[in-house]
Amino acid sequence: MRVLHLELFFVAWVLAAAFAAAFWLLPAAYCQDQEKDDQRATEPDPAPVIFPHPENDRIWISGQANFISQWHPAFHSPYQGPNSLPPQAQDATSRVLTLFTGLRLSSTSELICDVQESGGHGIGEALGLAGVTNLDVVRNTTLSRAPYVARLMVHQIIPLSREKETSERTPFSLFRELPRRRIEIRFGKLGIVDFFDVNRYGSDTNFQFMNWTVDNSGAYDYAADTRGFTYVAMFEYHDRHWTARFAEALMPKVANGIHLDADLARAHSENMELEIHRAVIPKREGILRLLAYVNHANMGSYRQAIDNFRAGLTPLPDITAHPLQTTIKYGFGANFELPLNDWLGLFGRWGWNEGRHESYAYTEVDETALLGLGASGVRWGRKFDRVGLAFVSNGISRDHQQYLALGGLGFLLGDGRLNYGRENIIETYYTLHAWRGAYPSFGLQYVAHPGYNRDRGPVLVPTLRLHLEF
Repeated sequence: MRVLHLELFFVAWVLAAAFAAAFWLLPAAYCQDQEKDDQRATEPDPAPVIFPHPENDRIWISGQANFISQWHPAFHSPYQGPNSLPPQAQDATSRVLTLFTGLRLSSTSELICDVQESGGHGIGEALGLAGVTNLDVVRNTTLSRAPYVARLMVHQIIPLSREKETSERTPFSLFRELPRRRIEIRFGKLGIVDFFDVNRYGSDTNFQFMNWTVDNSGAYDYAADTRGFTYVAMFEYHDRHWTARFAEALMPKVANGIHLDADLARAHSENMELEIHRAVIPKREGILRLLAYVNHANMGSYRQAIDNFRAGLTPLPDITAHPLQTTIKYGFGANFELPLNDWLGLFGRWGWNEGRHESYAYTEVDETALLGLGASGVRWGRKFDRVGLAFVSNGISRDHQQYLALGGLGFLLGDGRLNYGRENIIETYYTLHAWRGAYPSFGLQYVAHPGYNRDRGPVLVPTLRLHLEF
């Protein structure tokens, strides 16, 4: 069975590559082969900061502070379980403070080290929703509030051509120019979604959307501890119009756990992504990303948990009631961004995983579809303002549905009962550039069928956010 899973995985990856080739070979009338500078939509200027950064391009020092305050009024709920979003009105505020540092060791290598401190709470303590409304929330409220190393990685460039291209300096890459054809290697502690499944219009909880399943693919159960980081060996190949990346990462020992399993023979994760750049609209470069992943970890089976319950072995279905084992969970995703002009863009995601084994590291979603719009304030004379609107629909497998309906608990969901319906979410925000590096914003989320339960909700979540860039 394990071999069959892997065969299915690689067959699907080949089909995904074929789809990518079709995208690459779109008729010339729709995909003009322009120079890269003409293809790319006009990028907004780097966001202003409160304090100027050092001019020395060998060193990077910057900081961020993100405060998110959310509230929801009382909503309809004829019953609730241990992992339900409470129906009573409540509010909660979270914070994430980050210090970014980097040192360029040579023209081809650098060292990145970031330190974070997080605290506060999310509504419902991040329980009861698959599309949790605040991506900054740490899912384990018992964790220490002391600062911790979020990222510590070596970044190495291997040039494959003499031709250079300019590169925007970021906290994850300090180089001002890079070889157009190159291999990039990263090794150390980082967040998988710092580099996989990114999207220009929907990946940044500091300036853009805040819902877990809008900023990331909900069906991407990416390897991470409960804070969102893991140890990774990552390889990228960059060419003029495409990039391929692969990462091998550590998995947590238990679902939503803070401790990672260092036994690679028992637990590990493979992540692959193909990124293609094409000018679908003349002089507007669109990006298509095709994702695949395979997780090997101590994951339970929903069907086995249901069978054990029916056989009287457990009082309720219990996904954790199994001996130490290694099982396989795999999935796929597609992610696109399409600039429509120099201030407005369309984006979307689709994701699916096999849904037989437990949601383990990110959230309880087995299938997701997203469509949204992102814009800058260039059109109305405020180029550092941002606004967005997105709709996402999340679903779970039949085994997952039945497990929850019989009273089983996941690490996020468990109403005790379930009248299944897709969890549908609408989110909008406006981020205002108020002064230098100060960016207040207002957001609103509407969640129908919270936790996939038609008997509960809908839930309305207004949000205030203050982001500071240092």
